[in-house]
Amino acid sequence: MKITLGFDDTERPAVAALYWEAFGGKLGRLMGPERKALPYIADALSPDHAFCARNAADDILGVAGFKSPDGALVNGQLAGMVPHYGIPGALWRMAALAALSSDVDNTRFLIDGLFVAAPFRGQGIGSRLLQSIVQEAADRGYDEVRLDVIDTNSRARALYEQRGFEAVGRNRIGPLSALFGFSSATVMVRRLNRL
Repeated sequence: MKITLGFDDTERPAVAALYWEAFGGKLGRLMGPERKALPYIADALSPDHAFCARNAADDILGVAGFKSPDGALVNGQLAGMVPHYGIPGALWRMAALAALSSDVDNTRFLIDGLFVAAPFRGQGIGSRLLQSIVQEAADRGYDEVRLDVIDTNSRARALYEQRGFEAVGRNRIGPLSALFGFSSATVMVRRLNRL
């Protein structure tokens, strides 16, 4: 397995499908139906904000995205959403996403999603992707890496804790929990002097 930064345009559908596999349960009511969500996500992906785990055949097995002042793994904009959902559908979806999104934390390097294809989970791919993100943060001069993990994803939280992340806060989403299927996200931070 190797980890690379970015992916090419022909790989957008594969990355979008992996993203949907991982986050469709959380985003399904908002971004569905799948036939609309997948093309939208594929269009909105930013390859330069992604580390990809690949096998020997160069197939993408997993992705770790990050946010920066220049963008995020999925750069959702109203103009990009309208062709897939129409104006009314795009407007209400953007409003709900804005209420959920994490801002760019300029003092910490922000992880913007980590996901591995179901058949390859439990093989250390997530750990290797996380290691790549932490190294990128260190290379960019950050002292800390931050991520948010939803309260229903105890497996991911356990991975992050094993890799030195500590809970530092919690963000509740209030009435939006009915739309997203979770009620809060734990803010976790890893200090890079622990590398």
